[in-house]
Amino acid sequence: MVSFLLWCILFILCWPIAIIALILYPIVWLLLLPFRLLGFTIDLSFTLIRNLFMLPFTLAGRK
Repeated sequence: MVSFLLWCILFILCWPIAIIALILYPIVWLLLLPFRLLGFTIDLSFTLIRNLFMLPFTLAGRK
């Protein structure tokens, strides 16, 4: 909602820049998508490694 309001203010102040931003936003989003997926994958792998190291402590704490 905030980004939409900021875009409306930009549209009122300088509409050519707002139109260019509206056109370029999906292109930039598509270009950054692989980096977001890579970050998600790295985060999941670190979570898996942490859980593997914590598994013995978790099992010992249940007894």
